[in-house]
Amino acid sequence: MSSEPVSLSDALDRFDDVYSPRIVGRLNDYDIKIAHASGEHVWHVHAETDEFFLVIRGEFEIAMREPDGTERSVSLREGDIFVVPRGIEHRPSSPGGAIMMFEPAGTSSTGDTHTGPVPAHVDSTTGHELE
Repeated sequence: MSSEPVSLSDALDRFDDVYSPRIVGRLNDYDIKIAHASGEHVWHVHAETDEFFLVIRGEFEIAMREPDGTERSVSLREGDIFVVPRGIEHRPSSPGGAIMMFEPAGTSSTGDTHTGPVPAHVDSTTGHELE
């Protein structure tokens, strides 16, 4: 990782893939990732970690299945943050935008488990280095 400042706007301009996070920094044992978002992700869960989202551009929605089986959604706009608690099944979606995530290094973008097939536009990865 570079010891130089990172422009998120410039970093986002360096790739076009959606739901294919790039690692732009590290903080202790956490990766700081950015990703373009468009369409629906896959329902998934992170059993051992919360997941932090910051909307950098556009709009972003997170549907969640609560432990009692009820579903709810949160709608986020540019500048909004939201934390999905560990163990909560969720499915991000977006009409178009970009997000930042803080996750323990090695966290899969499709969770520890997921429901159904992973859509072709979703990269199941622990993150790619920003080139």
